[in-house]
Amino acid sequence: MKFMNKLMGAVLGSAMVLGAMALPTTAVARDALVTPKLVIQVSDSDPAYWNLALNNAKNVQKDLKGAVIEIVAYGPGIGMLKADSVVANRISEMADSGIKMVACGNTMRGQKLVKEDMNASINYVQAGVVEIMDRQADGYSYIRP
Repeated sequence: MKFMNKLMGAVLGSAMVLGAMALPTTAVARDALVTPKLVIQVSDSDPAYWNLALNNAKNVQKDLKGAVIEIVAYGPGIGMLKADSVVANRISEMADSGIKMVACGNTMRGQKLVKEDMNASINYVQAGVVEIMDRQADGYSYIRP
């Protein structure tokens, strides 16, 4: 009987190890034919938050070659995309590297901002929240740092 218990223990233990090896790791397996896409929400007025969002975008761009990245700023976060923003140089550099920066038209109207107030490197949409929803419907991953 002891022999059978040891044998069953060995068999079950081996099965568990093999099963664990088959589980996915923390890295997400991606289809090489699918372009990774990310939309990042910025709706906070804190420049530290802006830098966090920009760092997230830059890291994804570096780690996932060819990723499509869009940052959508609305509400208090619209300040990030102003021409006189403390991160204005980073916005321009990142736009030049292919990261799309988008300002919410509703927020701009509400804050009486015009395109001349904004960084020359950015794009505009009518509604930032709707833009995020549309991107998610298009298969973009979503983060709000």
